[in-house]
Amino acid sequence: MTDYIEEIEEQEDGGLFEHYRLTVDPGQSALRVDKYLANQLKNTSRSRLQAAADAGCVLVNNVAVKSNYKVKPNDEVVIVMDYPRRELKIIPEDIPLDIVYEDDQLIVINKPPGLVVHPGHGNYTGTLVNALAWYFKDLPLFNSSDPRPGLVHRIDKDTSGLLVVAKTELAKTKLGAQFFNKETERRYQALVWGSVKEDEGTIEGNIGRSLKNRQVFTVFPDGDFGKPAVTHYKVLRRIGYVSLVECRLETGRTHQIRVHMKYINHTLFNDSNYGGDKILRGTTFSKYRQFVQNCFKVLPRQALHAKTLGFIHPTTNEKMTFNSELPEDMASAIEKWENYIANRND
Repeated sequence: MTDYIEEIEEQEDGGLFEHYRLTVDPGQSALRVDKYLANQLKNTSRSRLQAAADAGCVLVNNVAVKSNYKVKPNDEVVIVMDYPRRELKIIPEDIPLDIVYEDDQLIVINKPPGLVVHPGHGNYTGTLVNALAWYFKDLPLFNSSDPRPGLVHRIDKDTSGLLVVAKTELAKTKLGAQFFNKETERRYQALVWGSVKEDEGTIEGNIGRSLKNRQVFTVFPDGDFGKPAVTHYKVLRRIGYVSLVECRLETGRTHQIRVHMKYINHTLFNDSNYGGDKILRGTTFSKYRQFVQNCFKVLPRQALHAKTLGFIHPTTNEKMTFNSELPEDMASAIEKWENYIANRND
């Protein structure tokens, strides 16, 4: 797994441009470099990586290697090309924003489900960044060549809730440092499958991209892969075959809550990436199956909402805390579950 991935346009000796740089984890076992890269890079086939290696475009510790080279712990793996990475021009788009707070340094936004935060593969328009580029088109920080202007953290496309965005370089630096140093407050509410036994608890386990499926992440309990991740949870309500829980992030790994809750056998309700779009708890009655399908229609995404966000203001040093209500789709699904459990006859 990677320690970091850089996607920069820095010219190398010989007129080559660096496209990706990865540091092999200390616990990585010997693995062909083409397979290693395929595990790390989304939407990149092994055949393309093998062709890149044959062309001398895959370097390990600054030396070109063939695709059968086996990576070792702490190797520096770089992919270079004879052209710079394609610049992603941000197109300003007049997309409505739910603004919770704004001043001259930052803006806090309540992101609806379904809105991608920043442009990427398959989503080059219609993102939060496109909306911000329109809203802040006169600010120096927001320019069309920066694919992530002002962003210091993000939430998944189908996760709703609060995001803070910097409006100045000072704010971006100071807010970014708070997220990096785990000094922010982030509380989520999630509807999960099953009646969570303990009233509260802590989930620990390294999170990294799955070695079997690059589209999802998984927990590596022995710590040899992935990055350390800690999630604290508290049960708010047990509603028959599901539970409403609050999750407090100590770290901010990709899909962290979704992966950690699956790890303790309480997958998020209707989380299609991690199997939550199947009936994981309950009866075999057809009436119950139809009820769950109706809930899926009401809430056509993973049941996760970034409800609370707290940080220190970058210039006033004031502690700022924001809360948002559960969106209608998630609140409606919870209400349906409560009514079902209250009125069931089975």
